[in-house]
Amino acid sequence: MNLDIGAPYAVPRDTLLPDSDEDVLQTQHQCLPRQRKIIHVDMDAFYASVEQRDNPDLRGKPVAVGGSRERGVVAAASYEARKFGVRSAMPSVTARRQCPDLIFVKPRFEVYKAVSQQIREIFAEHTPIIEPLSLDEAYLDVTENLQNIPLARDVALAIRAKIKEVTGLNASAGISYNKFLAKLASDHRKPNGQYVITPETGPAFVEALPVGKFHGIGPATSAKMNSLGLHTGRDMRSQTLEFMQANFGKAGAYYYWISRGVDNREVRANRIRKSVGAENTFSSDLTEFDAVAAELQPLIDKVWRHCEDKGSRGRTVTLKVKFNDFEIITRSRSVPVAVASRGDLERLSIALLQNEMPLPKPVRLSGVSLSSLQGDDKRNRNLASRFEGSVSSGFQETGGARFLGDENGALGLLRIFRTRFCDTGIAFVPDLRDRKPPAVLDRHDAEREA
Repeated sequence: MNLDIGAPYAVPRDTLLPDSDEDVLQTQHQCLPRQRKIIHVDMDAFYASVEQRDNPDLRGKPVAVGGSRERGVVAAASYEARKFGVRSAMPSVTARRQCPDLIFVKPRFEVYKAVSQQIREIFAEHTPIIEPLSLDEAYLDVTENLQNIPLARDVALAIRAKIKEVTGLNASAGISYNKFLAKLASDHRKPNGQYVITPETGPAFVEALPVGKFHGIGPATSAKMNSLGLHTGRDMRSQTLEFMQANFGKAGAYYYWISRGVDNREVRANRIRKSVGAENTFSSDLTEFDAVAAELQPLIDKVWRHCEDKGSRGRTVTLKVKFNDFEIITRSRSVPVAVASRGDLERLSIALLQNEMPLPKPVRLSGVSLSSLQGDDKRNRNLASRFEGSVSSGFQETGGARFLGDENGALGLLRIFRTRFCDTGIAFVPDLRDRKPPAVLDRHDAEREA
């Protein structure tokens, strides 16, 4: 289907007060955005597929990339493993219980990164407007594509075919007129498929969708919506903006608009990193202050080493603690000026831990993050100065690698919490707070498996 149909957005009558027909045309031209063509490309079971590609003995078998040890976590699962209910971020013990024949493979992040670069180069053959979300996922704006292919559907087909030719891997794609719907569409025909949501079919597609299937709505928010009688997009759409904001705060406006198929966020090629962090799962649970504080030291080293390498500094330090019953708490402290040294980062982190003593339960994981990042360039400093206040962060345990997400990263969080994001053990969060409609997620939603 050709998305370039020029269907106008509806403009409320009371927003147009023209004095003449010419004024009507001019006002409509200013108010109606150009119809966009957005593709969301998502590699199918990326890590596991790379391992099966490189090792023929793994093909057709249930494979999990991640640690097989008692406290390991699945980073990615092949489709053969998914048939048994194995999913990313699942504890390895649980995965093994659900699939006794599961084969665990240690992650090879350098290989995944190299393949990701090959895929990125294929994207660049069609458009310079590429917004990577992870090593295996990206948005592309192909409204004006470099190959002059008129149909966005055909652009997606060409990209998927080239990826298969170059890497031997399958990709799925969603095509629509905004990012939210393109993301939904890419999941609709997985694996190795694509789907188009046009302006004519978008509202109906969203109306029939269960709220738990909306990207940006996790189990906690979904349960709350259900308790309010909101089970589908149609139920959400029937509510007023005031109702949604009263019950869901800032996120209410985002839910209000996506239930109408409206998402005005642009595909942004240069996203600003706003947070960096590290975490670690202990080999055995810890209860004493000194033991937990000692485990924070290498995490602080990792975070500060990145800050030194990138020339970035942050103002908000966040401590994360996961107890042995998997309850998670985060504690943050913001300072007026950027943290200037590794020693300052350590002192703030340890102070946050000290405030939680005595610990109510044994601890299985700890993490440290630095957010409200400010880079060396003037643009980053100006942007950072616009956003004040403390930032709570959530983490996702990932076996060998450690990842962190900044909750104010909104939609960017959804994939940052997936272990597939990073090749270095450090994950970054884009700043989406200047996008409209706004999107704010809580930690429980962020930890939802995408």
